[in-house]
Amino acid sequence: MDAFEKVRTKLETQPQEEYEIINAEVKHGGFVYYQEGCCLVRSKDEEADNDNYEVLFNLEELKLDQPFIDCIRVAPDEKYVAAKIRTEDSEASTCIVVKLSDQPVMEASFPNVSSFEWVKDEEEEDVLFYTFQRNLRCHDVYRATFGDNKRNERFYTEKDPSYFVFLYLTKDSRFLTINIMNKTTSEVWLIDGLSPWDPPVLIQKRIHGVLYYVEHRDDELYILTNVGEPTEFKLMRTAADTPAIMNWDLFFTMKRNTKVVDLDMFKDHCVLFLKHSNLLYVNVIGLADDSVRSLKLPPWACGFIMDTNSDPKNCPFQLCSPIRPPKYYTYKFAEGKLFEETGHEDPITKTSRVLRLEAKSKDGKSVPMTIFHKTDSEDLQKKPLLVHVYGAYGMDLKMNFRPERRVLVDDGWILAYCHVRGGGELGLQWHADGRLTKKLNGLADLEACIKTLHGQGFSQPSLTTLTAFSAGGVLVGALCNSNPELLRAVTLEAPFLDVLNTMMDTTLPLTLEELEEWGNPSSDEKHKSYIKRYCPYQNIKPQHYPSIHITAYENDERVPLKGIVNYTEKLKEAIMEHAKDTGEGYQAPNVVLDIQPGGNHVIEDSHKKITAQIKFLYEELGLDSTSVFENLKKYLKF
Repeated sequence: MDAFEKVRTKLETQPQEEYEIINAEVKHGGFVYYQEGCCLVRSKDEEADNDNYEVLFNLEELKLDQPFIDCIRVAPDEKYVAAKIRTEDSEASTCIVVKLSDQPVMEASFPNVSSFEWVKDEEEEDVLFYTFQRNLRCHDVYRATFGDNKRNERFYTEKDPSYFVFLYLTKDSRFLTINIMNKTTSEVWLIDGLSPWDPPVLIQKRIHGVLYYVEHRDDELYILTNVGEPTEFKLMRTAADTPAIMNWDLFFTMKRNTKVVDLDMFKDHCVLFLKHSNLLYVNVIGLADDSVRSLKLPPWACGFIMDTNSDPKNCPFQLCSPIRPPKYYTYKFAEGKLFEETGHEDPITKTSRVLRLEAKSKDGKSVPMTIFHKTDSEDLQKKPLLVHVYGAYGMDLKMNFRPERRVLVDDGWILAYCHVRGGGELGLQWHADGRLTKKLNGLADLEACIKTLHGQGFSQPSLTTLTAFSAGGVLVGALCNSNPELLRAVTLEAPFLDVLNTMMDTTLPLTLEELEEWGNPSSDEKHKSYIKRYCPYQNIKPQHYPSIHITAYENDERVPLKGIVNYTEKLKEAIMEHAKDTGEGYQAPNVVLDIQPGGNHVIEDSHKKITAQIKFLYEELGLDSTSVFENLKKYLKF
């Protein structure tokens, strides 16, 4: 509560409508490590808000363009700190190791590091484990020591190119887990934190379709897995010295249509962060008596933000929505209560509404939607509508706070988030029902959502816009081909539009990893013919299309620029052909391809990108954008 009071006091001294993105930070012992300007710094925990800090490393020495810290890990005894650094225009990361002496000095630098963790060996020496990433593939694990006994060795390589590797240190630091995964299957090896030079121990050999993740407490492993029926996540446990699957005992099961967002382990409690029927919950499991307390969180909340925390008495986290900035909550185990951050209530809670609705898809499936609009809006049918969709990889539609979304709602827009099949909002089966030869379910869901919105009085086709990024572009592009009359304008960012040709090119970095999601058109004719049915590029035809604004990135390794350019050219040709057939007076839609420099897959907070997209939507709908850009300046530093 002392921390909440400090936050409240700080909020009272600054304008309520100014928000900044906070850089990565980590607390370790009595210090806080974070980025200040172009420096990696640390300060005493109680002085973290002051200008009293010690510079550990100047990022400018790396000679990168506007570098920022993506992740920080501190060695157990604070002899070293490791930080992963990258730039906005690239996904490549550099890991630096700084020795924390009287005069901090960079001890080592490793390129292309993905995940990394510290452990201490039996000689009290700090050992850094890290994974090396090449062409977006992460297959190699290294361990390194520093100082007088420098050592750096690769000790694990994953041979299957469809899998990737990442590291996770259990909450109690007892085990380092080596997680080997593809989209549907996983395998975990344990490194003993007390003897990190010993060979890793396999928990359970990979079984196709079985996912599992591991935590540890009091010589027991807690395993979140989908093994058994139903094939949704459940919590199991077993003794750490008998980790194989035949020894796993069922400990806790989830309700149907539940997405497990995260799990946090404490000395006497396990906390599950859940999404059930499109609402957020926290389940607190008492490990001493197996008691369960389920807490329904505020209905405005759409997403969790997890806090790094080593306090065994409290479980802090943040809740957010697309139009509300994050708000702090803490569950206190001793009191058995959830405490909310005190201070000013965000005014948008009174000026806007959040609704949870459902659409019926063609096959009768109920598809959840989350809707935002102003409470005082009259005649919603005449208001502009911005629809969001993703529907791939079992990932939830992003619903984190975005200032530009809030500005749109303030300006009278309706926002609709469609949680279609292929995403993960209703659990693993929801993903399975929208991948491979069930991809068209996601398209049917999106169509049903938009028609339901119109049918219930939310906007109309001439005022309806649709937005998506990356794999979400598949469904948007497919809808533009099949039902263009539902839309007026579309904005896409780094969109996946040429599924067939991309998945047939095995030289691309991610093709082999993504066979589980899209299928293998090179060797399976059934997959090939099915992809042809929905692939946006393959199904372009002379007809009227909505206006489309595409933001692409020059050196994007995940979605090749070539496919986006080919799609744009083919679309323009089809539009011109349709215009010739239609005759004079036909107003052709606008197609804009905005190619940004750099190689990062998506730069969320690019002010240039945000401005261009909003300007495009307002112009296409014939709306006055003066007030929206004035309001946007309150949130973003132009």
